[in-house]
Amino acid sequence: MRHKPQIHLLLCMGLWYAMTTMEDARKGVVTDDFKKVAEAEGIPVEKLMRLVARGRVVIPHNPRHEIEPRGIGEGLRVKINANIGTSMDHVDLEEELEKARVAVKYGADAVMDLSTGGDLDAIRRAILKEVHVPLGTVPIYQVGTERARKDAIVLMTEDDIFNAIEKHAKDGVDFMTVHCGVTKKSIEKLKKSGRITGVVSRGGSFLVAWILHHGEENPLYANYDYLLELAREYEFTLSLGDGLRPGAVVDSTDPAQIEELLILGELVKRAREAGVQAMVEGPGHIPVHEVEANVVLEKAVCDGAPFYVLGPIVTDIFPGYDHIVGAIGGALAAMAGADFLCYVTPAEHLALPTVEDVKEGVIASRIAAHAVDLMRGKGWDVEKAMAEARGNLKWSEMFKIAADPERARKYRDERSPSLEEVCSMCGDLCAIRMVRDFLRRESG
Repeated sequence: MRHKPQIHLLLCMGLWYAMTTMEDARKGVVTDDFKKVAEAEGIPVEKLMRLVARGRVVIPHNPRHEIEPRGIGEGLRVKINANIGTSMDHVDLEEELEKARVAVKYGADAVMDLSTGGDLDAIRRAILKEVHVPLGTVPIYQVGTERARKDAIVLMTEDDIFNAIEKHAKDGVDFMTVHCGVTKKSIEKLKKSGRITGVVSRGGSFLVAWILHHGEENPLYANYDYLLELAREYEFTLSLGDGLRPGAVVDSTDPAQIEELLILGELVKRAREAGVQAMVEGPGHIPVHEVEANVVLEKAVCDGAPFYVLGPIVTDIFPGYDHIVGAIGGALAAMAGADFLCYVTPAEHLALPTVEDVKEGVIASRIAAHAVDLMRGKGWDVEKAMAEARGNLKWSEMFKIAADPERARKYRDERSPSLEEVCSMCGDLCAIRMVRDFLRRESG
């Protein structure tokens, strides 16, 4: 049995302790975060609190991190996450900070630091200071990286893992990916699955290797109650990782993936009982005809917990264009009920992304999210504004409304029309201008 955090001791002694976000919602305590999220989403605060109380919406916010809170889950706008971070081959803190700034500028609702190169503590703390949206991390990346520098990843200890989680929590990390569903039982399913790509999750691979090397259970699963106590004490949201997600569409929706999901469903229930916010990650690389089924399955198994999807990647033969592939999968997943889209950049599967790759990835995912928001009845005001500006050929207004005004203006400036009112595609044959002028003469 691991030592318990101070909050557990206070609870046992019957003393006062701070309530978690979920407990505030259940008790009817209207916090600033609830007010801000409800206003941003255009829904009554009471409705939002009911969703948080049930675990259908999470608001990742560690009180140590000053942010504008975001709600993720049922009935809200589709949210976007942008992954950044160094690698062992490329360490440039200023570049990562610029990636964070660009991601937020173009619409990311959250950022994750996945750094594995350089001074990981310094990088994470610098990004926390830079961004004022929720920040996520994968603490086991740091554990594995630092252990690999000493000897071998499989020699990491239980204490290494939980100490890293607590360190990230103390720094102010708002949500953490924890691969609790990689267990001895799910690995047995993996062995029999016949997968071509095996395990593509970095954190998942660390734990699979550790379990096979030691013959012991995953510490994050075996000590899940302790993890919940840390989440309570520091108020971070659990992002239950998909360590056994398929890494190719030919491996999709196999027994290993489903076994892990079933385990995560049980862990969601335990998190809610402890008053801890939790969302679920998945499902990796899956073809378009399986996207809806995967989302529906997650929502059923995990009782409506917010679903955080990477892509999904719906085909594997377009490296260099995976931001488009991921946006297609993201739109389909969000239509089926997914809540949080992790962007994919053009560099996916090829290299560490550049600042421009980050921008391209965010914009692609934002297109997917906004398209589905319209289906959910959200975002029509800006669509109407763009229609009015376009219908009246008001270019300056169109640029103001555009998600990427600089790019739109650049295209127009580089291929400028002979007639200022129209564009160089149609010129004097502009359909809008022609019909508008005839209608004016008819009504005049």
